[in-house]
Amino acid sequence: MTSDINLFPSRTHDHAGCVKSALDAAAACCEKHGARFTALRRRVLELVWTSHEPIGAYALLDTLKAEGQAAAPPTVYRALDFLIEQGLVHRLERLNAFVGCPHPDSRHSAHFLICTECGRAAELRDNPAIDAAIRQAADAFGFTVSRQTIEVEGICPDCRDGLGTAEPKSRPSASGGV
Repeated sequence: MTSDINLFPSRTHDHAGCVKSALDAAAACCEKHGARFTALRRRVLELVWTSHEPIGAYALLDTLKAEGQAAAPPTVYRALDFLIEQGLVHRLERLNAFVGCPHPDSRHSAHFLICTECGRAAELRDNPAIDAAIRQAADAFGFTVSRQTIEVEGICPDCRDGLGTAEPKSRPSASGGV
């Protein structure tokens, strides 16, 4: 069964509009929750969204420094922690990298499809069957789930159909992530 929804954005989509929408949604979310959306937090979120593929904290730090910001690893860690707490960013554990959340309006489990060819990641939105199966399996062992992240690696439709990048993207490593 194939869905008509393409989770991996077309390489020709309105990238600037996508980033602007994410930043506007983030500002509204922070205002709603009384959280301070500082210039640095906004810039870190903008860099995460501009990447459109998982990005490590040290890549963010390098960009901030190149822009003349007096940033250090703890500064980036704190900004990312804030963005995660607000539901604006997810951390991909396997890649030790970060992606923007396309729907920060609600708390949800994080399920990702990660392309091993081009490096892009897509978040699956609300999959109650997966959540229920995990809860049921955990309950059988008396385990209480507090957070879950599922990361599935494979090949995205563009790469499968020969429309992706010719060379596989380098993936964030332990030195490229936080």
